[in-house]
Amino acid sequence: MKAAVVYTKGEMPKYAEFAEPIVQNENQILISVKAVGITNLDKGKASGKHYSSENKNENGFVIGSDCVGLLENGTRVYARGISGTMAEKAIIDKNILVKLPEGISDAVAASLPNAVAGSAMALRFRANIKTGDTVLINGATGFTGQIAIQIAKYYGAKKIIVTGRNEKILQNLKELGADETISLKQHDDVFISQLNEIHQNTPIDIILDYLWGHPAELVLSVLKGNGSFTNKIRYVTIGGMAGDSIQLSSGILRSVDLQLSGSGLGSWSKEEVKLLFSEILPEMFLLAAQNKMKVNIETGNLVDIEEMWAKEVLDGQRLVVLI
Repeated sequence: MKAAVVYTKGEMPKYAEFAEPIVQNENQILISVKAVGITNLDKGKASGKHYSSENKNENGFVIGSDCVGLLENGTRVYARGISGTMAEKAIIDKNILVKLPEGISDAVAASLPNAVAGSAMALRFRANIKTGDTVLINGATGFTGQIAIQIAKYYGAKKIIVTGRNEKILQNLKELGADETISLKQHDDVFISQLNEIHQNTPIDIILDYLWGHPAELVLSVLKGNGSFTNKIRYVTIGGMAGDSIQLSSGILRSVDLQLSGSGLGSWSKEEVKLLFSEILPEMFLLAAQNKMKVNIETGNLVDIEEMWAKEVLDGQRLVVLI
């Protein structure tokens, strides 16, 4: 079969012939792959830098961790891959898949799950979002951040504040449901002043952070209390695009009712993952099928995987490989 194969971690995936995966037990089935999104997770695993990266494979490995495809009976589904998914065939668990609704394209369906998991799981299970909450999304100009805005609004957020470096995209986020935008390209003092004014007028309840690093330090400095009563703030780190570590003052943790947690592979319980597949993803696929969720994607073909992999993602797009 044709596939996108990495032979040495850190190198560009190659369009190559690769052995078709073999089903190992009764819970596994073969799927004919139709579309796969290129995500930061897959890039991190291919480079060996993500904490879930596989051990060295001297014969190479197929990239891709999920896909949209057809079962043997023609049913169109989204599924996580047991084998690499950016190939003509992949192995999936027959018990962990989502049947796709009418009206959603293969490309749109393939683009959504990673972003939904990177936002809805944090909002529901770490932040316990409630109707009327004020939500700050730190680093909202990427594809996942854009989906997070729409899901937060769908889950009942009263006010959504967004930060980012791309000022053009930042302004466009208001069309997706953002109420306040703050540029990270400003001087630190200006950023802090703007966010502090918003926080004083409308206390922030939830923070979804896709950046960590210095931007997280700025946000956390705004939360520092002065000894009076504070509202409970649920701060969830989801990514580390701006750095993997921060300096955190003990005074911040002692002066505000702050819940600091993370959301990602390994942090979710089995029950939460079950709900992702049984409730959350079907709901979001249906919203997209009904044109109630906007997605920004660009597509390409498997044969052009090297070009797609190296392509600079513009305006918060998700690149989707069609097979």
